[in-house]
Amino acid sequence: MKENKGLAVYLVGGAVRDRLLGRPVGERDWVVVGARAEDLVNQGFKPVGKDFPVFLHPQTHEEYALARTERKTAPGYKGFLVHASPDVSLQEDLLRRDLTINAIAETPEGEIIDPLNGQADLAARCLRHVSPAFVEDPVRILRVARFAARFAPLGFHVAPETMALMQSMVASGEVDALVAERVWAETFKALQESTPSHFFSVLRACGALARLFPEIDALFGVPQPPQYHPEVDTGVHTLLVLDQAAQRSDDSMVRFAALLHDLGKATTPPEHWPKHHGHEQRTAPLVRRLCKRLRVPNQYADLAEKVGRWHGVIHKALELRPATLLGMFNRLDVWRRPERLAQILLACRADAAGRPGFEDRPYPQADYVAAAFAACAQFSGSAWAQQGLKGTQIAQALGKQRLEALKEFKAQYCLLKAT
Repeated sequence: MKENKGLAVYLVGGAVRDRLLGRPVGERDWVVVGARAEDLVNQGFKPVGKDFPVFLHPQTHEEYALARTERKTAPGYKGFLVHASPDVSLQEDLLRRDLTINAIAETPEGEIIDPLNGQADLAARCLRHVSPAFVEDPVRILRVARFAARFAPLGFHVAPETMALMQSMVASGEVDALVAERVWAETFKALQESTPSHFFSVLRACGALARLFPEIDALFGVPQPPQYHPEVDTGVHTLLVLDQAAQRSDDSMVRFAALLHDLGKATTPPEHWPKHHGHEQRTAPLVRRLCKRLRVPNQYADLAEKVGRWHGVIHKALELRPATLLGMFNRLDVWRRPERLAQILLACRADAAGRPGFEDRPYPQADYVAAAFAACAQFSGSAWAQQGLKGTQIAQALGKQRLEALKEFKAQYCLLKAT
């Protein structure tokens, strides 16, 4: 192969994989073989890696990493001793990677170097671990689950032997070493995939869901009324809702809220099954607990909590009294944050559609709530302040004005429906 300014460089990882799959190539990562850190620095590369020898190219700003090996020295994903030196070969560097489809290299001339048969696994649509060293890094469980979410539409599956390794990692407690920030980072990425449900399905299959997301895992096996939920199982419903949210919105906040909307059903006493009266109120504290444990950003936690608490009310929107509707708007604080209502309604649409046979059914409640809000959102407190009202006087006058607008809206709606 040619050398780039005396450096033997290879394109590696996702860029090679995605090109072979015919997918758009995003970031490109390179590995440099037979070089030292000072060799790159002398050519203008900027070092950025704290734990690993990674550098940014002076013109393209793409990442170049020295070929390295890793040796497990302690539990968790940080317990590794990294060895980078000119004597580390390309194959040794590829051997430390997680999956065979991510362990393919390419020369600048386009020659594929595939010592671990990653191309065969691409063709077989198989997510397979590179070596037994896979078990040394618990983050790989999350990465496999995330790749499953990304590539499920292409027919990819997790190799049975890889799933067995993941199960052993859970059983040994290795997965318990994952820190909250890393779990959330991988979850956030998974939520952005086209079929995010597969992330949680794979975690459940290997046992990691119960350790990392026990509130979600507890939903599986909890029945719902079959006349409303042909899928019956609440866990199955949850994953259907998540994928429906993904079809309707690119907003990862909406997708996360859809995922957590029914957590309270896991706390329904079995003697009350398949009904779940009051599950919305029981959902909110479970959402708070999960989000606090995983250090989920506040805006995600806030939206998820509100969807969990209010989705049942919105499903009954066409039956609500104007005063009830106004009270909900007040509690949701949509006067100051109208975009929040749009997010909540998207999650509610996904909930309604996340049932077999209900995917394409109309959901008039969302349009009704949005129109009702528009009918009373035009009023503000400034007009009352100009008339000399203050504080609670403004709030009372504005509330009455909005209530009258909602009454008029409902009357017009009923009249239109009657005709």
